[in-house]
Amino acid sequence: MPARGGSAFGGKILITSDHAGFELKNTLFHFLKEKKFEVIDCGPDKLETEDDYPDFVAPVAEEISADESGKTLGIIIGGSGQGEAMCANRFPRVRAAVFYGDKRLNLESEKRFSLLSLSREHNNANILSIGARFVSEEEAKKAVLLWLETPFSGETRHLRRIEKIDKLAPNRFGLENGQ
Repeated sequence: MPARGGSAFGGKILITSDHAGFELKNTLFHFLKEKKFEVIDCGPDKLETEDDYPDFVAPVAEEISADESGKTLGIIIGGSGQGEAMCANRFPRVRAAVFYGDKRLNLESEKRFSLLSLSREHNNANILSIGARFVSEEEAKKAVLLWLETPFSGETRHLRRIEKIDKLAPNRFGLENGQ
């Protein structure tokens, strides 16, 4: 069961990226350290232009999936954030939300940030997937802080919906890995 509502996040943050998000990952890692968050860099350690995001996203999603306490959150960063979120959402109890910045969208700035906070408040998102090619460094910092500081509401209707999502685990259809 997801953790009920409360104050700002005080647990462990796992951060990873592929080559497209490598620089932003390093920036956010140091930014979060300066803000006194417990943050763990899950790689990559060096820029490899031919790397594949599932190799970095899957271990983070697996650890978050295993943590039923809700005291571990993840930040995953790739070119669009979409593939990374799709990979993460394959794991039970993982709820990855994607964030984009102003660069190529027509959404008003504050509406994007409202959607981001709703991903925590209503959906108890435990992974934030950032599209590095669509966000500035400053927008990413603002987004990460807002996301971490927004608690899950714990409202019954949201708990009920999350429990229904969690019942849709990948093995529900008898699928083996890779199908």
